[in-house]
Amino acid sequence: QVQLVQSGGGLVQAGGSLRLSCAASGRTFSSHAMGWFRQAPGKEREFVAAITRSGGMTYYADFLKGRFTISRDNAKGTGYLQMDSLKPEDTAVYYCAAAYVTGAYYYTRSQEYDYWGQGTQVTVSS
Repeated sequence: QVQLVQSGGGLVQAGGSLRLSCAASGRTFSSHAMGWFRQAPGKEREFVAAITRSGGMTYYADFLKGRFTISRDNAKGTGYLQMDSLKPEDTAVYYCAAAYVTGAYYYTRSQEYDYWGQGTQVTVSS
């Protein structure tokens, strides 16, 4: 089992930045690929970013256009999502997720993930 606890959401003005954190406990964090998803009111959960277990490879949703950065610190058992140049349309509940992997994989589908954080609200005002 892996438990994921998120922090770092909040209210920010358009153009601002936030960093989300996802602290893992339980089984070895470094054996798990990690992803971030978001869900806006009335919409389906969508993929945001993913990272391999070592942090060597990352992948982003096309709509981000380089505004977000996913990273991880396996020594601290924590993953991060740095969000810059935020827009009102980025307003959503953001979720981190982890999936046990045996190699350098990452996943973009929520069904591939085994463990989920509790979600954190990000609100971007115009």
